[in-house]
Amino acid sequence: MKAHPMVGDTLLAAVIALFDLLIFVSRVAVSPTESEPRPWYVTLPVIAAVVAPIVFRRRYPITAAYLTLGIGVLHSMLEVGVASMFTACVALYTLVAYVGRRSALLFLAVNEVVSLVQTPWQYPEQWVTTLIVVNLSLAFSWALGEFVGARRAYHAELEQRLRLLETERDQQARIAVADERARIARELHDVVAHAVSVMVVQADGAAYAVRSQPELAERAVTTIAATGRDALTELRRLLGVLRSEDSGGERTPQPGTQSLSELAGRVRAVGLPVQLDIVGNVDDLPAGVGLGIYRIVQEALTNSLKHAGPGAAATVRVERTGDRVDLSIVDNGRRSSRSLVGVSGGNGLIGMRERALVFGGTLEAGPRTGGGWQVTASLPFG
Repeated sequence: MKAHPMVGDTLLAAVIALFDLLIFVSRVAVSPTESEPRPWYVTLPVIAAVVAPIVFRRRYPITAAYLTLGIGVLHSMLEVGVASMFTACVALYTLVAYVGRRSALLFLAVNEVVSLVQTPWQYPEQWVTTLIVVNLSLAFSWALGEFVGARRAYHAELEQRLRLLETERDQQARIAVADERARIARELHDVVAHAVSVMVVQADGAAYAVRSQPELAERAVTTIAATGRDALTELRRLLGVLRSEDSGGERTPQPGTQSLSELAGRVRAVGLPVQLDIVGNVDDLPAGVGLGIYRIVQEALTNSLKHAGPGAAATVRVERTGDRVDLSIVDNGRRSSRSLVGVSGGNGLIGMRERALVFGGTLEAGPRTGGGWQVTASLPFG
């Protein structure tokens, strides 16, 4: 009904018309020998006309209201039934709920004037009772319209606030992604700059030794080729990572997998026991991959420090299998309903995922079945 309001309004108009049809049939059945005060070819079109505007009341509320009022006067004068009163109530409710109090009040005033003029003339003996019934019905319709209108306004405001919150959340996520990519770009810049420096030094050495020590020059050229390939790999990974123009900061040697033991030691020193398991040779990984592994482990352990609670412990497992490194950071904290946004100002998980995605990897984080938290990642290279 909400998706197709005209369907519901058509059903409402049909129900109102049904009351008048029942009145018409009952009059014919009670006195079949006497002719109906109004023949069917007059009664039925008037009934249809008085309920027809209800079908379009939400699309054209003001037009529908005054159509029901005008046709309702004819309907009442012909004494066809009670549809004119019902349609007036529906019209008033629609104006209050969908248009506003000013339009509803004007319609109510016009309707009252018509009722005060028509009712004493049409029902001279019971016009007071008729006016009371009509006004009570209109008052109920007004109150119902106020309630529904206030509820619609509340839901509209709530939906608008939700849209604003979603927009703000998306903007914060985009800002966090941009900041993290800028940070990754700076770090990979250092990696590539280091590789180029090594190539320059080796090339200078090879130039001096090419005649006197050809073996040494050959080794230097081999080193240049290997370093150049590594640098090209890092440059390919750098493509698509935007770097902010105003990003600054001090250039320092970046950590890698060789710094994981030192990181675990620092975390232990501040109160979280950490078990570090390294499976396979991770010392010869590309510098960018090693840096990504270090940052993911660092973010995950920081998350455990903040949220795992007292008495918790963490296990870090780094396993190299061929050209892929799998990470697992698990803690046994008592709070398993941890926020997925994690650490670093609410953007820790975003940063970890960006670090995994920049190498074409994956990262998942969430509560463990038995309690605690876990972060798993897979970083391909080569």
